[in-house]
Parts: sequence; structure tokens; C-alpha cells
Amino acid sequence: MEKSGQNRNLFGMVIFILLLAVQIFLGKAGHFFANMFVYQQIDPYDIFAGISIHHIIQMIIALIVIILLSNLLHIDFYFKLGDISEGKKYLAIFTAIFAVISVALHILMYVNDQLPIYDFPLDVRNILGTLGFQLFLSGPSEEIVFRALPITLLIFAFGNSKSIKGNITLEVLFSSILFSFAHVNWSLNPFVFDVDLFRISYAFVLGTIQGVVYQRSKSILYPMIMHSVSNTLMVGTGYVFYGLNAIL
Repeated sequence: MEKSGQNRNLFGMVIFILLLAVQIFLGKAGHFFANMFVYQQIDPYDIFAGISIHHIIQMIIALIVIILLSNLLHIDFYFKLGDISEGKKYLAIFTAIFAVISVALHILMYVNDQLPIYDFPLDVRNILGTLGFQLFLSGPSEEIVFRALPITLLIFAFGNSKSIKGNITLEVLFSSILFSFAHVNWSLNPFVFDVDLFRISYAFVLGTIQGVVYQRSKSILYPMIMHSVSNTLMVGTGYVFYGLNAIL
């Protein structure tokens, strides 16, 4: 029995490493296809069109992998409504808290003269393009890649869900580590490994929250919406405060 558990743990670590490799592949595939197009006419500042194609491609590939694995291994990736009341509860609480945090954070940045500085004009096209990406693509794409795929496969590898404390499980923490790594700027040639501690900590915390909701609601829908809402709120609040600062 002990040996079987050790084998499961080893299998789980192998799957974790494979998931990291898949994550890297998906990112590179997204960039490859995104770079095939020229967006100068619709997105002269390259702030939303390219990254939209990138996220669409990585989402499509991940969905194909999920469909294949779902049929092959007979595992549930929670592409359903799940526990609607639980999902709506978490979504409402998260949105309310994050809205307050977004406003409070930007007030603090305003007071300390540290509001975001944009290297593109805040015209209608750029605002709608960037907010449209955050609202409609960031959540669906990244939750499929960084929540549904890794959490489900890690549970399969370990043999069951491994609770650590309360609603937090080992597979959720592992998926949050993968999500955090996606926010590290790295390259082998030339060698670059740039870690923004705030950025990866932010990704880890939000990833863990969304992972918990994924498991509690038994649906990928609510983490998708939470992810998109948090990104849209943070970016949109930045735009609002930038505009207010210019007027005042």
C-alpha cells in the first residue's frame, strides 16, 4: 500500500513536469501563430490583437487535448454548470471584494503619484481592444490551460484529490505554481530569467482562489468569469484613474 502511494506521488510529479512542458509549448504555439499576422491597421500599438490570437490558439489546442484525454481516460474536466448556487456565491463575493481592492489600490497609487503610465494613447480603439481581450479571452483561455487541464490531470495522477488545509488542495497549489511560472519572463537564448515577485505572488494567490472555486463549484465557468472580471476591473480602473488624473 505504501509503495503504491509512493508510485502515485512519483507519477504526480511526472505529470506536473509534463504539464509545465505542455504549458511552454502552448505559449510558444500561440506566439508562433500570432506572429504570422500583421495587425498594424487594427492595432498599431500591438496591445490587444496579437495577444488575442495567442490566447485563442493556446485555448483551442488545450481544448483538443482535453477532449482527447476526456474520452481516453474517462475523466471529468468540469465543462458544465456544476453547482450553480455555490458558483454564483463565490463569483459575487469575489467580484465585490476585488472591485474594492482595485479602487483602493489605485487611490493609493494616485496619492503616491504612482499611477500606471501607458505607452499608447487611451483612445476608443485601444480601450475597447484591451478591455475586450481581458473580458472575453483572458479568463476562458487561461482557466482552461492553467486550471481545468492541470488540476484534473494531477488528481488523476495522484489517484485522488489531496487536501492540504480547508478547501485548498495540493493539485490547486501545483496548478498555481504553473500559473505563476507563466508570468516569469524567461528565455534560454539569450538567457533571461526575470522574476517580478509581486506579479508571480499576485498570480499565485488569484490562481489558488480560482482553483478552489473550480473544485468547489465543479465547473470551469465561474473561475473563467472571475478571472476575466478581475483583469477587466484592474485594467479598467487604471484607465479611469489615469483619465481623472489628467482632468484634475
